[in-house]
Amino acid sequence: MTISIRSATPTDLPLIAQFIRDLADYEKLAHEVRFDEAKLDEKLFGPRPYAEVVIGELDGEPQGFALFFHNFSTFEGRPGIYLEDLFVRPEARGSGLGKALLAHLAQLCVERDCARLEWSVLDWNTPAIGFYQNLGAKLMDEWTVMRVDGDALTGLAETA
Repeated sequence: MTISIRSATPTDLPLIAQFIRDLADYEKLAHEVRFDEAKLDEKLFGPRPYAEVVIGELDGEPQGFALFFHNFSTFEGRPGIYLEDLFVRPEARGSGLGKALLAHLAQLCVERDCARLEWSVLDWNTPAIGFYQNLGAKLMDEWTVMRVDGDALTGLAETA
């Protein structure tokens, strides 16, 4: 079995959209998926891309993806990569593709002089947590994720 990782192109948009939906189903969050494919296309492949996507293939067949973007550590004084989504189709799990996608992102971190690779994982997803820890990742349980969205985001923006 041959594993390959490639950068996504605009022609991959339907595949990326399906991977996002499949990930949301797995995470029991399908009800939260509300993207518009045209807007997703613009944000990934338009004049100012906000994120990058790599596609993981087994024997030339797309079986997973990683969507990521740069963040910045003021303490390190260097950028990092934040992995927003990682998904491998169930039938391809155990093939090494998930590890290959993460290794590819780690390689990008090194090439781009990034200080770290970070991501979030749902606390109930013990298989993923164990997988990540076996790769050397550590839980950042002293941090709590905060979010402002929807009406609260609009309301906060209006106070500016």
